[in-house]
Amino acid sequence: MIALLLLPLLLAQTAPAQPLTLDAATQQIEKIIAASGADVSVAYRPLPGPDGTAADGILIDADKTFHAASTMKVPVMIELFRQAEAGRLSLDDPIPVTNTFKSIVDGSPYQLSATEDSDGEVYKAIGRTMTLRQLVTASIIVSSNLATNILIETLGPENVRKTVAALGGDGMVVLRGVEDQKAFDKGLNNTTTARALMVLLEKIARGEAVSRAASRGMADILRMQQFNDAIPAGLPPDVPVGHKTGSITRINHDAAIVYAAQPYVLVVLTRGIQDGAKSSALIADISRVIFSTRR
Repeated sequence: MIALLLLPLLLAQTAPAQPLTLDAATQQIEKIIAASGADVSVAYRPLPGPDGTAADGILIDADKTFHAASTMKVPVMIELFRQAEAGRLSLDDPIPVTNTFKSIVDGSPYQLSATEDSDGEVYKAIGRTMTLRQLVTASIIVSSNLATNILIETLGPENVRKTVAALGGDGMVVLRGVEDQKAFDKGLNNTTTARALMVLLEKIARGEAVSRAASRGMADILRMQQFNDAIPAGLPPDVPVGHKTGSITRINHDAAIVYAAQPYVLVVLTRGIQDGAKSSALIADISRVIFSTRR
């Protein structure tokens, strides 16, 4: 008799949860954002299915402008693959590794600090060469600022901007390399919106950023990401993710292609939380809610 009484409870505990509706998910996310006290932007859109159609997504302040932090390394990667596809360079070209760059304000030289960078390996190669493939991989998976500045100097920031515009990523503006203090002091920063990053990642996921082969190569690099405490932390461990994080003081972003059974793109931008662990947990909470809309 006791077993029979317990059976409905056990069945309720093991039954799969119903997917959240978009309205319910939006309400949950808005409550999470309000409780955080932070400035948060969210852009979520499912990728098209085999028939070419895609379900609706969620946009919350998706056109609000944020400091791009290291998410600007995504369009730099796209431009590198575009120039390689055009035959202007090869991903296997060796490039001298230096640590002197020119400020966009007055052309004065500046250097990056290895202690401020998230990657020390590229600094060990100063005075030698690394291939463009090695540099772009380091710029994405360990967010190497030195590798990124070398790439921007090689590619030209104006070319990155043109490619972003051609892909429809208005809102992502790459003006300069990293740690150009004179430019920062004048408010000349790389900026983005959640919608812009969503569009760029959609192009990669759909094989439309440069070419299908180039898009596949970029997606492979994104899936090697080593900083996984934001969007991936809100997902089951067996769900593959290709993504790029970005963080500076009181700024923490993550932009991802989530390869769930029904793949989607999710971008979460945050501003105003001093503790990086707390802002990462906030992004993970939003990611968890978004995943709950998909089964």
